[in-house]
Amino acid sequence: MECWPVLLLWGLPQIWASSEALRPPGRSPRLSGPRSTSAPPGSVGFRGLQVSSFANSSWTRTDGSGWLGPLQTHSWSNGSDIRCLRPWSRGTFSDRQWAQQQQLFRVYRSSFTRDIWAFAKTLHLDYPFEVQMSAGCEVRPGGPPEVFLSSAFQGSDILSFQGHFWVLAPDAPSWAETVSNTLNKDHETRDTIHWLLNDVCPQFLTGLLELGQQELEKQEKPEAWLSSGPPPGPGRLLLVCHVSGFHPEPVWVRWMQGQQELPGAQQGDVLPNADGTWYLRVTLDVAAGEAAGLACRVRHSSLGGQDIVLSWEGSHVPVGLIVTVVLASLLLIGGGIAFWHKKRCSYQDIL
Repeated sequence: MECWPVLLLWGLPQIWASSEALRPPGRSPRLSGPRSTSAPPGSVGFRGLQVSSFANSSWTRTDGSGWLGPLQTHSWSNGSDIRCLRPWSRGTFSDRQWAQQQQLFRVYRSSFTRDIWAFAKTLHLDYPFEVQMSAGCEVRPGGPPEVFLSSAFQGSDILSFQGHFWVLAPDAPSWAETVSNTLNKDHETRDTIHWLLNDVCPQFLTGLLELGQQELEKQEKPEAWLSSGPPPGPGRLLLVCHVSGFHPEPVWVRWMQGQQELPGAQQGDVLPNADGTWYLRVTLDVAAGEAAGLACRVRHSSLGGQDIVLSWEGSHVPVGLIVTVVLASLLLIGGGIAFWHKKRCSYQDIL
C-alpha cells in the first residue's frame, strides 16, 4: 500500500507545485495520476486531468492536461515535461518556480509507473486497466476557495478528498476501503494535499486569471454551412452541417424539423482550428424525399441569443460531385488549350 500516496497525488502537484520558497517548511509534495470528474459549477476554475492506461506489466501510457475554464493551458504525455500551451500558462510563477516545478515533475514521474505496477501486484488487479484523477479549485470573491480532488479506477469514482480526509465513493469496490484507511493514517500527506488545494491552487489560478482573462473572455462568432456527404444507401441522403470559427468551445448544433429536434444526428468531435477557434460537423441520415424543409440550428454564446438557422432546400450538390465537375472542367480546358496549341504549331510549320 506504500505506492498509494504516490499514485493518488501524482497528477495534482505536477501543475501546481511551487518553488521551495512557497512550500511550507518540512513539506514536499507527492505526485500521482488524473481524470474523473469535472470542476464544480460556478465561476471559472482551474483543473488538472490525467489518465494512465496500463495494458500489462510492461506497457503503459499517461496523458494529462490542465484547463482554465474551457481553455486548455497545459499538457503532458508519458515522458514529456509539462507543456505550456498559452503564453501565460505559467501564471505569475517565476522562471525559478516553474523550473523547480518541472524538476519535481520529472522526479515523481520516474517512479510513477513502477509504483502503479506495484499497486496492481499488491491488489491482484487484472490488466488492462486505467487510473484517472481530477483536481482543481475555484476562487470565489468574498469567500474561501472551492476545491476538489477525486480519483477513479476504470472510469468509476473510488475516492475523493474532502476537508482533510479521503472519503469513499458510494459505489467504490471493497478494496478501496483499505486504501482509504491507509491514506487517512498518513497525516503529512493529508496536510500536503490540503495545502496544495487550498493555498497553492488558488494562488496559481489567480495568476492565470490575471494574465489570461482577455483570452478567456474572447468571443468569436461561428460560420455555418451545409453540404451532403456520401449517400449512406439507395434513396438516402447524408446531410452535413458544418460550424467553424467559434470561440469559446461550447456550442449547440442540432438538426431540426420546425421546432422539433430530430433524433439520430451524429455529432463529431469539436476540433481546434489553427487560429485557436473551433470546428464541428453534425450529420443526419435521412430518406431523400424527407430532406426538404429540414434545418440546422446553431447556438453559441457569441451570437447574443440569435441562433443561426440554415434550411435544407434540396438544392445542395454533393461535395464529391462538385469536385468531380471542377476537375473535369479543368481537364477539358487543358485539353482544349493543348489541341489549340498543337493546331497552331502545325499551321506555322506549313507556312
